[in-house]
This record gives sequence, C-alpha cells and structure tokens, in this order.
Amino acid sequence: MKDTFKHKGMRQQLVDTLIGKGIKDKAVLNAISKIPRHLFMDSGFIDHAYVDKAFPIAADQTISQPYTVAFQSELLQIKPGDKVLEIGTGSGYQCAVLIELGAKVYSIERQQELFKKTSKFLPKIGYRAKKLIFGDGYKGLPEEAPFKSIIVTAGAPFVPKPLLSQLAIGGRLVIPVGDDVQVMTLFIRRGQKEFEKHEFGEFRFVPMLEDKN
Repeated sequence: MKDTFKHKGMRQQLVDTLIGKGIKDKAVLNAISKIPRHLFMDSGFIDHAYVDKAFPIAADQTISQPYTVAFQSELLQIKPGDKVLEIGTGSGYQCAVLIELGAKVYSIERQQELFKKTSKFLPKIGYRAKKLIFGDGYKGLPEEAPFKSIIVTAGAPFVPKPLLSQLAIGGRLVIPVGDDVQVMTLFIRRGQKEFEKHEFGEFRFVPMLEDKN
C-alpha cells in the first residue's frame, strides 16, 4: 500500500476538521498531516482512514478517533527529546504521533496479537520507538522511570498509582478515567506527593485490561 497525493489531500481535510474542533497545537496538527493513518487499518477500510472516527482493529481493540489522539497529544505538551510512556500501543497510530513530535517513546501493549503486529509494522513505515513492551500497563515501566509524560489510550476504571509514581516532577499524565464513559483527566506532578488535577469532558475508550497472560 502506498501513500498517494489523494491520501495527503484527505489528511489535510482531516487536519482542517481538527482545527474546527479546537485543536491548536501546530506540532500535533503537523504530525497528523504527515502520518499515513490508512496504513494502520485493514485495506478494506481505507475510505474510513481520514474520517474523524474510531475504527475497529484486531483483538477487539480500536484505532482511536483522530480528534482524541490530537486532544491527548496536545495535553501532553511534548517537547522534542521528552521521554514518554504510552500505555496501550494498539495499532501504533498514537505511538507514531508521539515519535513525530520528537518524543522518545516507551510503549506497553498487553494483547499479544497486536504487540507482534505493531512491533513489526511501525519500524517498517519509519517509526521507531525506544522500546515496545508486551506487558501490563497498570504497572507502568519502573525500570525506565521517571517519564516526562505518560499517556493512557484505554479507559481506566481508576488511576493506577504506579503511573503517578513514575512521573517526573513537572511531568504530565493524561488518562481517560471511568467505566462506560471516561473523563479525560490530566495530572501534573508538582512535588513528591503533590499532583494537580484537571478534567476535560467525556470520551469513550475501549477498557484498559489488566494482565491476564
């Protein structure tokens, strides 16, 4: 599969849609305009690749809605070189956005099928994470902490304490919290035990699964 002028045009329309929905971060918009989202989807669904909707992928998971990806990415305020932990690699699309923003990405996926597929696929299209890990996102990645940012791309019924503890001072955790519907929540670490919390409305994510492997 190729990335054609038509795809680039469709991506520009998607960027215009995101601007219309309030996304302002130029680096995030630029990343979305560059990444061939259609390559992350099964070939039968190419027409849906640049519509602002989530879409099913393998293992009962979804590729997140572009607006959600952009919204979470904007909240992280990533600077090139930032060390970022992603919980839920999924299709790899959000991971590619983080890499495009200049982040050093460590990403954890607990679905074996997706982990295998995405580990091969991302480098093939030129996106190299620092580390892709098959494991339990609730535990984070203590051996690589602290992280400047942590992003959770699945609905968490509660905020896992290990993730808060693995944030650098001044670091940002973006996590959708809730059961059926999630509230997008940002935690900023202000001190050893101090966290500032902000909430940004309701979103819907597939649930964050505990390690059952």
